[in-house]
Amino acid sequence: MTRRRRTTRMEPVRYPLDGVLDLHAFDPAEIEDLVAEYVRACHAQGLRRVRIIHGKGRGVLRRRVHRVLEGLPLVASYHLAYEDASSWGATIAHLVP
Repeated sequence: MTRRRRTTRMEPVRYPLDGVLDLHAFDPAEIEDLVAEYVRACHAQGLRRVRIIHGKGRGVLRRRVHRVLEGLPLVASYHLAYEDASSWGATIAHLVP
């Protein structure tokens, strides 16, 4: 997957398809497209579980991520990552087979 980094020149940045997307490094304006693209790319690679790290904060980014996941037919379900220390700072999306 390739994303563009904010610089004076837009240079492609390779982002690993390992099932973990950390949104801290991205421009908030890109989040909706980024999450949708990453989920599609992971699904195409055969991954069925995606962890999206959005941080805890006030929940604004978490709600945006959840809205995107709700609109993606590739997402069977999602939930907060309560199984580890990140709790509400990350969301786990389970993708359809």
